[in-house]
Amino acid sequence: MEELVVLVNPEDNVLGLMEKQQAHINGLLHRAFSVFLFNDKGEMLLQKRASEKYHSPNQWTNAVCSHPRNGESYLEGAKRRVKEELGIEAELSEKFNFIYKADVGGGLWEHELDHVFVGNYDADFALNKEEVEEVKYISMADLDKEISNNPENFTEWFKIILEEYKHHF
Repeated sequence: MEELVVLVNPEDNVLGLMEKQQAHINGLLHRAFSVFLFNDKGEMLLQKRASEKYHSPNQWTNAVCSHPRNGESYLEGAKRRVKEELGIEAELSEKFNFIYKADVGGGLWEHELDHVFVGNYDADFALNKEEVEEVKYISMADLDKEISNNPENFTEWFKIILEEYKHHF
């Protein structure tokens, strides 16, 4: 099934719909969300993207990143994708939103009005292997070291969103 993204202007007014890959080729601004999950130790959950993903395969990123569907709120979309990718339900709260643009390779761009949600989760996962290769929790200090030493192992958007997250907390 063709997945559509919601194209918007910087004020989040809807401009129309476009097939997801075409929006990434054209680098057009669209709605997105990012979910950061933490365990009881304060460690951040990372997911390794599945090897079959059409961009950024086998790279580490935050718990979930995706796009709300037309007519779906950012929170509804975030909860849907947490369930679809990680096989869990978690209470999420929106912390901030911002616009970024990142070259993700292969002539593709992420240009997103990104709403960032945070939640806690400390139990088992039922991973969707078409989306997620594996997950792990990591301390913020160790994450900073990993990104510094091996930036190529992480998605471009995650590095941007993580820096924005640190500015807010």
